[in-house]
Amino acid sequence: MANTVSAKKMTRKIAKRTAINKSRRSRMRTFVRKVEEAIASGNQTEAFAALRAAEPEMMRAAQKGIVHKNTASRKVSRLTSRIRALSA
Repeated sequence: MANTVSAKKMTRKIAKRTAINKSRRSRMRTFVRKVEEAIASGNQTEAFAALRAAEPEMMRAAQKGIVHKNTASRKVSRLTSRIRALSA
């Protein structure tokens, strides 16, 4: 338990930051799930549209430190290749 004023303030700041990060991570996952659902349905145009909406969200999460930059890039790359495979 925090005893000093500065430690109490830090716990408040950490709690606020954690809530923001959780919200951003959840938002990113929702967009990714929409892409994966479109891929599962087999609709390539719908999947590409969902990916175009999801990519900025994922990169923003990487920029804010929610996920690593390489992780976001890897996820975008893998989703893109899965969508491209739908036409083949």
